[in-house]
Amino acid sequence: MTDTLAPPGTATRPRRKSRTPIVDADIHPAVTPQRLVRELPEPWRRRYERFGVRGAAPPAIYPRTRNGGMRADSHPASGPPGSDLGLLREQLIDPYDVAAGVLIPLQGHTWGAEEPAYAAALCRALNDVLVADFLDPEPRLRASICLAHESPEHAIAEIERRAGDPRFVQVLFPSGTHLPLTDAKYRPVFAAAAEAGLPIGMHLGGTEGHRGDGWPSFYLEQHGWYGNAMAMALTTLVAGGVFDAVPGLRLVLVEGGLTWVPSTLWGLDEAWARFADDVPWLQRPPSEIVRERCWFTTQPIDEPENLEHLAVTIRQSGLSDRILFASDYPHWDFDDPVTALRVLPADLRRPMMARTGAALYGVDLPEGAS
Repeated sequence: MTDTLAPPGTATRPRRKSRTPIVDADIHPAVTPQRLVRELPEPWRRRYERFGVRGAAPPAIYPRTRNGGMRADSHPASGPPGSDLGLLREQLIDPYDVAAGVLIPLQGHTWGAEEPAYAAALCRALNDVLVADFLDPEPRLRASICLAHESPEHAIAEIERRAGDPRFVQVLFPSGTHLPLTDAKYRPVFAAAAEAGLPIGMHLGGTEGHRGDGWPSFYLEQHGWYGNAMAMALTTLVAGGVFDAVPGLRLVLVEGGLTWVPSTLWGLDEAWARFADDVPWLQRPPSEIVRERCWFTTQPIDEPENLEHLAVTIRQSGLSDRILFASDYPHWDFDDPVTALRVLPADLRRPMMARTGAALYGVDLPEGAS
């Protein structure tokens, strides 16, 4: 991890060219209100200009963190971090030889819960901006489909609208939804993604991102809870039979870390062995379902006191071929592709950096790339 919370103007780490191309599974673009409104048709443009949206998007909801949780050097001359393609190229795509970077616009996590037609218009406009401002001018970028996730009819329509564009490589879904993720309301959306051949990219956030302990009061609490939030989402999806109900569903758990995975799977398998009659729809150990249908991202990379323990934990998970590199640009805890995973042995590190992500997202790597 690279700590870039230095005051503005302070020099950060030198940029070093990556030796091999990478596939970055988590890049956060930002779209300004002025840019979004140009894509919104009436009456939604007037509504957006007069009333805005109900929920604050990251980083506005982060408690007590400097620079809004962003790298101090990621602020362009105008607009928020992540809004300037030139700076994105300069700080990430070019110096690290990014073969493909997946855009995950966090703004849509709360927009997807607005009044249904309004939510659909906002998400449609956001996807349009991603195409015009990022995908069209930069062929190395891919994108996630932003959805009105609380309105299945509109969400499915947007999946169908974008599925023909191979640059949209996954369907974005928040970990925090109005109803439990197992609710039947969401299954048609999951099924539509599966039918389109697209995984669900589940990122932290949404309208209820802190089930279990309530909204955090401190940033330490916020940041330290990420793995637990993902463990809760994964557990409920597995135990609730969602993967059985949607056979083609693939899930990418983004920005939740890794080290919680082995113990979670051990606990699920042990409980299932003893109490399988409580979940009769599960006909095999939960760990088998996870290893077949789920992927994870490296960010925020876990850094134990003994760094060798990270490799041991990853091997214990049995999921080393299901882990994608993620930089989390432009957040302050951005993971440098050159240094973030250097503690891992090559047989673990190399597939994470490119090959696993390329296979999942259909990216053609340069000949000879590892």
